Amino acid sequence: MKLDLIILKDTYGIYQLDNKYKVPGWMKSSDFYSFTRTPDEISIVCKQSVIKAPDKGIVDKNWKIIKVRGTLNLSLTGIIAEITGVLGKSKIPVFTISTYNTDFILVKEENLDKTITILKNNGHKIFSEK
Repeated sequence: MKLDLIILKDTYGIYQLDNKYKVPGWMKSSDFYSFTRTPDEISIVCKQSVIKAPDKGIVDKNWKIIKVRGTLNLSLTGIIAEITGVLGKSKIPVFTISTYNTDFILVKEENLDKTITILKNNGHKIFSEK
């Protein structure tokens, strides 16, 4: 399976917060954000520049997002496995987000060039967000 992948232009942070806190409104000022609440925690991915109040949680900075281009049918299998499999062989850590339409793979900014090379060498096409 060969994929078209788009590297989003901004830099993102992953913010982990105890779930006893209210949903922080500042995340909505990011044009891309993902919010997940579980019984154990709140996890937010958004533009690094909008993250506030890190004293209440943990912030992991300098992530780049690679988006799978197009709308994916929910019956498709192996999309995340394809990407994370080749990156895992090269010891590149990832953080993934899936939505109804597509998948997003986050890699540390310091690993982006290596990630692009690996993905291209595995037949995937890489585009930059305009």
